[in-house]
Amino acid sequence: MSVELNHTIVHARNNRESADFFTELLGLETAPEWGPFVAVSLGNGVTLDFASVPEEHIAPQHYAFLVSEEEFEAAYGRIVERGIEHWADPHQKQPGTINRNDGGRGVYFLDPAGHAMELLTVPYGGWPS
Repeated sequence: MSVELNHTIVHARNNRESADFFTELLGLETAPEWGPFVAVSLGNGVTLDFASVPEEHIAPQHYAFLVSEEEFEAAYGRIVERGIEHWADPHQKQPGTINRNDGGRGVYFLDPAGHAMELLTVPYGGWPS
């Protein structure tokens, strides 16, 4: 069996708020709470398990999601519609726009807990030939 990521825990001030923010933006469904977690299933079988922790224990992380052009278009439309601050770059020097790296599109924004989220339509380095 090859090694696959199954799930990761995402620390949040409020697990439901962060999970709902993510699922509403990407058109996904939020699962019912299971213990301290609210899980969000991704297309490749990985789940993000949002867990509420005290704010001082949240270390901002970076999460990047490969999405289709249609999913990007819909999510970016929601980002703009909701007035969510966003950038074309991870250093937040190009506000209010997207990038076109590797022939695709990408955008960075923060979730309610301060995690850096990235949506991209083409993986870094482009699609394999």
